[in-house]
Amino acid sequence: MKHVFTLAICSLIQINIFSQGILVQQDKDANTLPQKHKNIIGIVGAFETEVQLLKDSLLQEKDTTIEGIHFYVGKLKHQPIVIARSGIGKVNAAITLTILIEHFNPKYILFSGIAGAMNPLLQPGDIVIAKKIAYHDYGRNTTTGFIERPTFNPYNFKANPITFQSDSLLLAACQKAVQKISLQKIQTEKPKIIIGKIITGDIFLANTQLNKQLRTQFKADAIEMEGAAIAQVCYQKNTPFIIIRSISDTANDSAVLDFEKYGKIAAENSASLLLTMLELL
Repeated sequence: MKHVFTLAICSLIQINIFSQGILVQQDKDANTLPQKHKNIIGIVGAFETEVQLLKDSLLQEKDTTIEGIHFYVGKLKHQPIVIARSGIGKVNAAITLTILIEHFNPKYILFSGIAGAMNPLLQPGDIVIAKKIAYHDYGRNTTTGFIERPTFNPYNFKANPITFQSDSLLLAACQKAVQKISLQKIQTEKPKIIIGKIITGDIFLANTQLNKQLRTQFKADAIEMEGAAIAQVCYQKNTPFIIIRSISDTANDSAVLDFEKYGKIAAENSASLLLTMLELL
């Protein structure tokens, strides 16, 4: 009996030491993560060209890596900012944004990037500020056609909206910024800036016929590959957001060539609008 009691005491001591070791390690790891910043604003883009102008303008820049993703912390227009490049597609966008929100607790999320035009009045260099954003590839394909269905929130398994709405205050700030900004011209006309609907899916659309079909179905102005995933994560985490997209191509049969030709200027136009908007927040 004495030996059993001694073994039990030794086991408890070992468990306590082991537990303390874990706690020490957890605290050590926690100290390597960035502190949550008061009033920080999160900015995300998919391509390097979509975030390069913003990174170049960042003051007091500090590069922090979390789970392999780089986050650039500093100031833009006197605002505390964290910038991340997500990579292309819905899953990459959702992963990057989730990590950003959980570690930095931003008050707003701003997405800046490029898109293909669906509205026939839009040309490369123009900008669409998303008031509404939705998936075009989430739903049911039936014998009568495609039916939109809602995604579901994994925190409570309730249905999300089929169409997400940008934050009204951020939308108002964008509208004010439009009055102050000067954009780079691609065509001979001054670039247009509209408020409209953007749709998202995991395809780069370079098909004139499919463009017309999707525009008719979704009444969309532009198409891209990350925005609705950004909107869904923000909605589920109760974080205000806005999506800004400049047109790089018209999502038709020549979209690949147009994207290569106009993509960089379009990305810079979107970033310029975002920078002007920051002054008004």
